[in-house]
Amino acid sequence: MVLDGQIEEILPDGRFRVHLENGHRLVAYTAGKMRRFRIRSVVGDRVQVEMTPYDLDKGRIIYRERTPGAGPGPRRR
Repeated sequence: MVLDGQIEEILPDGRFRVHLENGHRLVAYTAGKMRRFRIRSVVGDRVQVEMTPYDLDKGRIIYRERTPGAGPGPRRR
């Protein structure tokens, strides 16, 4: 199941504390594709979290919504 939330806190080892729209808080890690393409997340970002129904305290961040006004990143050489 996929739920929407907002990053509250950055934790060690690439994990984040996420506050979901339904009021729950959980610890989530970044999905592999986000790590591969170096998509960075900061406190306050809106994200989509994929969860399993068996453990409601953990999740995986699969999408970070683009923030308005933030253009593309710096050009790579």
